[in-house]
Amino acid sequence: MHEQHSHRSHCFRHHRLPPRVVLVTGAGTGIGRATARAFARQGATVVAVGRRSDPLRETAAEDPVAIHPHPADITAEGVPEELVGAVLAAHGRLDVLVNNAGVAGGGPLGTLDRARIAPLLETNLIAPVLLAQAAVPALRTSRSVVVNVTTAIGQRGWPSSSVYPATKSALETLTRCWAVELAPAGIRVVAVAPGAIETPIADHMGLTPEQRREIRAWQAAHTPLGRIGRAEEVAWAVAALAAPEAAFLTGTVLPVDGGALVA
Repeated sequence: MHEQHSHRSHCFRHHRLPPRVVLVTGAGTGIGRATARAFARQGATVVAVGRRSDPLRETAAEDPVAIHPHPADITAEGVPEELVGAVLAAHGRLDVLVNNAGVAGGGPLGTLDRARIAPLLETNLIAPVLLAQAAVPALRTSRSVVVNVTTAIGQRGWPSSSVYPATKSALETLTRCWAVELAPAGIRVVAVAPGAIETPIADHMGLTPEQRREIRAWQAAHTPLGRIGRAEEVAWAVAALAAPEAAFLTGTVLPVDGGALVA
């Protein structure tokens, strides 16, 4: 009996699958950083993408063997295709694409122009489309997953902040459409919709410290669990939806918002 058990163990080790390869955009800070680290802790090889090298190195510092920084501007011409090609050249496969990179901003009607709107569309919507398109052949081979990170506030009306949730709501529509379109290829497509999460995204919105405190207080008051979420809590949901155990789940948009949408 012991000899048979040893033989099975040896065969399992011999045929053990290679680690999954995960590409995470916006991995320099916040949810992207937490997501890259969450996958690394699961044993995945993670390609952490972002515009700035220093934050990416900080992300990788937790596990420099598993997390590979890759500075890139995903909105630049040809970068989505180059990025997927670089992942395949370095690691031979791609199992999970996490479209997390996002920029906030905008303003009320009467203050908007193309210069304010274009970066949101380029980063939050166009780049995920082109990245997913570039990744599909590799994902078809591995029969794996696209995870889009959207926002829970896209389900409600938010004055003075319409363009950002509109881009994320569009990404949710793409999630459902791609789930149906890519299912025959064995590719799952899901999304995580964070609510009020403590991340640096507000640093780039031009708000004063007092304005940020007021917004956070309002968000906490309108969240049934009574607090602001943590990036690690969103990362857990991303990793869970991408897990092999979630193989019968596609087209789902999972709110991680402390109950804000149902209040």
